[in-house]
Amino acid sequence: MKTRKKGYKALLALTMLFTLAAIITLFPNSGASKVNLMGYHSICSAAPMSTLILVIGAGATCFFRKKYFTE
Repeated sequence: MKTRKKGYKALLALTMLFTLAAIITLFPNSGASKVNLMGYHSICSAAPMSTLILVIGAGATCFFRKKYFTE
């Protein structure tokens, strides 16, 4: 079994935060001022680009967590 180094839990929390934020950017919002690139009003008018950036961030923190914070 692999052991976890100090900082593993912080990176896990950051991965979950990025993932949750990526999902939230796609939620519909009728009060939004602009239409996003997919053609509807969402919480983030920069979706799906912002969603992609957040998913890349989640993947990067997951990669670094696995590579450098486990033995």
